[in-house]
Amino acid sequence: MATLPHPIETIAQFRVVPVVELPSVDSAEQLGEALVAGGLPLVEITLRTEAALASIERLATSVPSLLVGAGTVLTPEQARQAVDAGARFLVAPGLNTTVIRQATALGVPMVPGVATPTEIEAAMAESLGVVKLFPAAALGGPAYIAAVAAPYRGGLRFIPTGGIGPDTIADYLALPSVIAVGGTWIARADALAVGDWAGIRARIADAVRLAADPSDDREFSAVATDRA
Repeated sequence: MATLPHPIETIAQFRVVPVVELPSVDSAEQLGEALVAGGLPLVEITLRTEAALASIERLATSVPSLLVGAGTVLTPEQARQAVDAGARFLVAPGLNTTVIRQATALGVPMVPGVATPTEIEAAMAESLGVVKLFPAAALGGPAYIAAVAAPYRGGLRFIPTGGIGPDTIADYLALPSVIAVGGTWIARADALAVGDWAGIRARIADAVRLAADPSDDREFSAVATDRA
């Protein structure tokens, strides 16, 4: 059986992670198929709805070519439940060392949220090399990331999330410290609730186009980027 790419390497390859709050498991499979068909075969399902864990399981089993992760992972128990459901990476809005260490024990990469140098250094103390910068736009956007990343030359990479859209994605991806962005605009809960698949497919295509950068020759390796 072929070895699957490390999840962080896949995220760095596609440069945008659709962040989705699924209102119903009934939408899961169609969403996964739309992402794969559109050339963006990864998704972060946030644990903000009762349908989240069942949706992760449905995606992991029904759309095996899709890299499925869980977001808004706040407790060690949620981490275990998400991995049991099929999540291959975990994301949190903040930095909780008990959750990070649970992820390590489970053998999956964890991307905790940070907003300050203190939190960045706490992540580095846990041997993490990739963190979520959240809420990116509210903190100051690309200018803030450039400033806060400066002291940690090559030591940490960011996945900014929160308030990013088609008009600003390029500004974030232009930063050497940014490997990808979180795309909450791609498959919004309201669009999923009404079955606006044409709109979702159009935003997937738009995200792929905006994230593509033939001139970007930066290399990224998942080696030593996390403890998983």
